[in-house]
Amino acid sequence: MITTWLIYLGLGSCAGLLAGLLGVGGGIVIVPMLVFMFTWQHLPTPYIQHLALGTSLATIVFTSFSSVRAHHAHRAVNWQVFRRITPGIVVGTLFGSWIAAQLSTPFLKIFFIIFTYYVAAQMILDIKPKPTRQLPGLGGFSVVGGGIGIISSLVGIGGGSMSVPFLVWCNVKMHNAIGTSAAIGFPIALSGAIGYLVNGLSVRDLPAYCAGFIYLPALIGIAVASFCTAPLGARLAHRLPVSRLKKIFAILLLIIGTKMLSGLLAG
Repeated sequence: MITTWLIYLGLGSCAGLLAGLLGVGGGIVIVPMLVFMFTWQHLPTPYIQHLALGTSLATIVFTSFSSVRAHHAHRAVNWQVFRRITPGIVVGTLFGSWIAAQLSTPFLKIFFIIFTYYVAAQMILDIKPKPTRQLPGLGGFSVVGGGIGIISSLVGIGGGSMSVPFLVWCNVKMHNAIGTSAAIGFPIALSGAIGYLVNGLSVRDLPAYCAGFIYLPALIGIAVASFCTAPLGARLAHRLPVSRLKKIFAILLLIIGTKMLSGLLAG
């Protein structure tokens, strides 16, 4: 049991650094690691992916809150964008968590693997949309926020891999895009966690220490560590060559995605 807690704490430390450094909630790493951990712990196979997604989003509530405080201190958060996109984010994320509850674990795994490869390619190729337009109005923000929310809830992430490129495309500077993305991750995570909690309450045969599709021991271990390390990642974002770090992170994502794919095919 001690080994399990240490692994959760280590995973949370990495997630917190990623949240602050790259503007992601860390879910892109947390989800596959939780899948591996839950399989190792022999949790019910039909719900492993659901538990990983719900727990990931619950941990990002704490990670993003800590990260956004640090980015706000650097004046890197555009709060006007945050206010406009949040309603669409909340609706989309709640809807996405309901959709996920209706889907099987293999389907959710395949969707996550495809998304992992997409994020890795985006980082390796250094795909940056040209800042060719201005920020949209409330209607545009609602549509974009809804889409980001749905996809984020299906893959258990804070949405940074989508919100950062969108903001850069809309002429928001990179550091501000990262900081604002960290803030956007909070309503994504909160509404997503609530959705997975509610949709999992009626499911039988979930393991002990679960609140819906949220596995509480993993949530506590990861949240405590990530809350402490997210401010460090935010400070490093203003000092380190983020583009180079993204390529290293992309290689890690390719390894993770391939490992999940091989496990899925072997099963």
